[in-house]
Amino acid sequence: MSERKVLNKYYPPDYDPSKIPKLKRAKDRQYVIRVMAPFNMRCKTCGNYIYKGTKFNARMETCQGEDYIGLRIYRFYIKCTKCVAEITFKTDPENMDYAIEHGATRNFEAEKLLEKEEKRIQTQREEDESNPMKMLEIRTRDSKREMELLEKLEELKDLNERHLGVDFDEMLRRRQETQEERAAREKAEEDEEIRKIFDDGMIRRLQDDDSDEESGQTSSNNKRPIQASEILTNDDTTEAPPAKSQKVDPQKKARSLLGIVKRKPKPVVATEEKKESKSESNPQPSAGLGLLGGYGSDSSSNSSDT
Repeated sequence: MSERKVLNKYYPPDYDPSKIPKLKRAKDRQYVIRVMAPFNMRCKTCGNYIYKGTKFNARMETCQGEDYIGLRIYRFYIKCTKCVAEITFKTDPENMDYAIEHGATRNFEAEKLLEKEEKRIQTQREEDESNPMKMLEIRTRDSKREMELLEKLEELKDLNERHLGVDFDEMLRRRQETQEERAAREKAEEDEEIRKIFDDGMIRRLQDDDSDEESGQTSSNNKRPIQASEILTNDDTTEAPPAKSQKVDPQKKARSLLGIVKRKPKPVVATEEKKESKSESNPQPSAGLGLLGGYGSDSSSNSSDT
């Protein structure tokens, strides 16, 4: 069975390809091809956005008098999808990209800008390496930068060492506690501080009073400094009770309260009235004894007569 699609052709013995006439075509003739937009662009006529990858039936031609190290540069003609305005762009083999010519503006592309910047830095580095003075400046700058980085690293290490003593769990717990819990905790801490201040002031005052009584010498030069807790205790009529752990002698406590509690003087008029009422209710002891004596003498005389 013969082949359905023949690939080999028959050439007669007298075939000469040089005798075949060549067609003369113009160098700038155009071809209709199917292309896609190589980048995002915006039409200048209507402002329509044309995105990368949009397909067009474009006309392609060779740019006359333009090449890059022997490579041809091609130009493409497309039409806007909204206003049918003509847009042209061409190949850019130097940058391995496409360049817009007219009819539209290319949108900003960060990748392309980054590639250009990297290429510029690379060329500048190559130029600097060829210059010995420039290389010396670069090494000096790099060494200075390393010293600054080491100093910053040391500062961070010192800061971390200072923060080692911080209880982060306690900080998180305090941050998560509610407003009521925080208020209750602060009130309990304040009460504890006040109780400690009052207890310390009471104990110091009792000890100082005992030492003054034993020595029996009081002078203005040897007076001890007044504490803030003592002022608070002197202003009140009653002192705070001592701590449970500290046992206070009642006699010492009574002596310490002598200067605070004063006895109320008794009125003179009331005492005199009491004495008068007492004398009226009870007869004088001399009259009573006389009666008893008289009674005894009468009884003795009666007994002798009998």
